Amino acid sequence: MVNLLRRKVVNIKRRGLVNLTGKSTPTPEQLKTAFAKRNKTSNPEETEAKKPTVSFMNIFDEFLKECGTQNNWTDATYKKFSALKTHLNKFKSDLTFEDLSESGLNEFVNYLRDKKDMRNSSIGKQISLLKWFLRWGLKKGRHNNNAIESFNPKLKNAPKKVIFLTWGELNKLRDYKIPANKQYLERVRDVFLFTCFTGLRYSDVYNLKTSDIKDDHIEITTVKTVDSLIIELNKHSKSILEKYKDVHFENNKVLPVITNQKMNDYLKELAELAEINEPVGETYYKGNQRIDEVTPKHALLGTHAGRRTFICNALSLGILPQVVMKWTGHSDYKAMKPYIDIADEIKANAMSKFNQL
Repeated sequence: MVNLLRRKVVNIKRRGLVNLTGKSTPTPEQLKTAFAKRNKTSNPEETEAKKPTVSFMNIFDEFLKECGTQNNWTDATYKKFSALKTHLNKFKSDLTFEDLSESGLNEFVNYLRDKKDMRNSSIGKQISLLKWFLRWGLKKGRHNNNAIESFNPKLKNAPKKVIFLTWGELNKLRDYKIPANKQYLERVRDVFLFTCFTGLRYSDVYNLKTSDIKDDHIEITTVKTVDSLIIELNKHSKSILEKYKDVHFENNKVLPVITNQKMNDYLKELAELAEINEPVGETYYKGNQRIDEVTPKHALLGTHAGRRTFICNALSLGILPQVVMKWTGHSDYKAMKPYIDIADEIKANAMSKFNQL
């Protein structure tokens, strides 16, 4: 060891790293400084440690780009992950993977509940998205924190209410006379009714093109599930197509579909005007707190209610579930069961009307 240090000092002198003149002798401090300069690039571990690190959020952006492209994400999916990124950034601006230990994940759940006032069902969706990202990062070697694998917060949830229009409500909405100063609602109603009579999702109606329309049916490949569907047209869906057949829309679209958010807002306005006011009871949880609310149906109506309306009313008419599934693209009965239960209830209530005769 002593010999090694002597050789280092000799080497320092030779390279002129310490200013030695004549009889002067370097002080211990000068030797330390020169020795440090001489060896500052010779330690590979130190060099590695000084490499700039990629931030958590930059890796998140990398995930969005890669998985979004590979999985053909829709705009809706990008928006969900964008919202998650915002929540994570506000939770902790300099967030690291190490922060998301089991305790850190629990803190994030508490943040979403207490600071963002989220229901348990919404928190569950955020954690599901976060798991996707963290598992991707683990697989890619971007971090080594596997706490997410065993993280399953206990979040109480009540079954989600299926919001749809009965035949009576559907006819009431269709026959409602829209005021002259609210004619913008007419096209919104037409698009919504089209989903009620075809079972199409908003995204598929938005992308529906003239080439998809045949004489008596529609042929499409769905946006969400990439299913190839053939949906026969009935007199109600045909009449709506007929109304707009001579109107030109950009990209050869068939119907005047506006943004999903705006359409949801207008649908609520339209349904309120048409007095779709049936009280709807909902139960949900925030933490362990159970909350029961009663809301008029018009306030809960959105674009997806059109597809639900089609399914529930088709089943209540006695159309077999396997036939309805051919139109909607559902692949198993599990997804259809909530609708089948509703249809059974509708039919039971309808049978009771005989008791009034």
